[in-house]
Amino acid sequence: MAGIIKRLIAFFVVTLCVLPVWADVSDVRVWQSPDKVRLVLDLSGPHEHKIFQLTGPDRIVVDLKNADLKMSSLDKVADDSSEVIRVRSGRRNKTDLRLVVETRATMKYRSFPLPPSEGVSHHRLVVDLERPQSEASVSAPDVVKKAETYETDQRDIIIAIDAGHGGEDPGALGPGRVMEKHVVLAISKELQRLLNQETGFAPYMVRTGDYYIGLRERSEKARKANADFFVSIHADAFKHPSASGSSVFVLSDRGATSETARFLADKENSSDLIGGVSIGDREDHLAMTLLDLSMTHKRTASVSIGDEILQEMGKISKLHKKNVEEAAFVVLKSPDMPALLVETGFISNPGEARQLKTSAYQKKMARAIFNGIKDYFQNNPPAGTLMAARKKAAQQYIEYTVRSGDTLSELAVRSGMGMSELRKLNGLSSNSLRVGQKLRIPNS
Repeated sequence: MAGIIKRLIAFFVVTLCVLPVWADVSDVRVWQSPDKVRLVLDLSGPHEHKIFQLTGPDRIVVDLKNADLKMSSLDKVADDSSEVIRVRSGRRNKTDLRLVVETRATMKYRSFPLPPSEGVSHHRLVVDLERPQSEASVSAPDVVKKAETYETDQRDIIIAIDAGHGGEDPGALGPGRVMEKHVVLAISKELQRLLNQETGFAPYMVRTGDYYIGLRERSEKARKANADFFVSIHADAFKHPSASGSSVFVLSDRGATSETARFLADKENSSDLIGGVSIGDREDHLAMTLLDLSMTHKRTASVSIGDEILQEMGKISKLHKKNVEEAAFVVLKSPDMPALLVETGFISNPGEARQLKTSAYQKKMARAIFNGIKDYFQNNPPAGTLMAARKKAAQQYIEYTVRSGDTLSELAVRSGMGMSELRKLNGLSSNSLRVGQKLRIPNS
């Protein structure tokens, strides 16, 4: 009897192993970004697929073995895409599902599965199509404000603003399905607006819409834009809804050390200019030392900027921690620019979620981050910038209030300047002065 049971068990095990595993494709979506087009297939379970490319016309073919399409139509999938003409489906070998993605040009492609994650209970298949022009380097943003008078030819300070998550990655979900990706993009766009209005600053948006960018790709975009500072904006979540407060994170010492080794091992990155010094042609031990010095300096600057931002955020919100915290966030791992990750609050906290989803609070939070950035760079402007020129000029000159009996000729003599120089410095059209008038004179 025992032998019969064993044979039956073996029979059922073999039978189950050879039974086909079916999967349903319940939805197909297209996400657009400046660099690529992403197709996402929602699957009822993990599934094997094959992908290949055909030309004449250009198309990407995805075959899913033992699969069914549960969508009523694919007609509208490509409506918002500039590169995908349409997506169509067909049967192959009676059991397999074939999806054909027709494109306007030959595009590089890659595919990978995504298992269930926080907020997403089903499996997904991702197909990324690279835009032909995406190989072009990212250019630095245009100069927002032109320098004036003695400040001519000084560049703006470039602030890279990274709105976390995006596209198929919603980030944390708050009560009422408030999505982190939407909240942080709104705060980022308001920060961009404030920096655009401020003379001497130029914002660079890493993510401009609802699409996903890889973590290392985010800091790489900022580096290609020659950013002076990188700020990644997020809204935290925790398993207990009672967690609350804003936070600022800097790359930890351990994370910095591991990233130094990674940059050193990457020959392409090692040929970059780190703090103005090329490390590509150096011995490994010297290159490592140069990278360590660069990252230590940038990390110190990051903490100082973080302190300024925390001080401003503390005026409008509760702080989760009063000091800048440390973590090995991948997005912060760049050796040649200060970088911070700002958690604007806990979106998992009902009270903070209600605040974070309002335009008024988003503007307050953006203003706090802006004030912190502005305060730091006014006191610590990078060399060659408009802010550096202004600081130097402020140290060279003082403001003098004209008193009764003062004449331009006497002030010129006392300040060691010619009358024409003093007029030019203060934009005066004549030698006349009035009591109470403010003049800039040399600080001597």
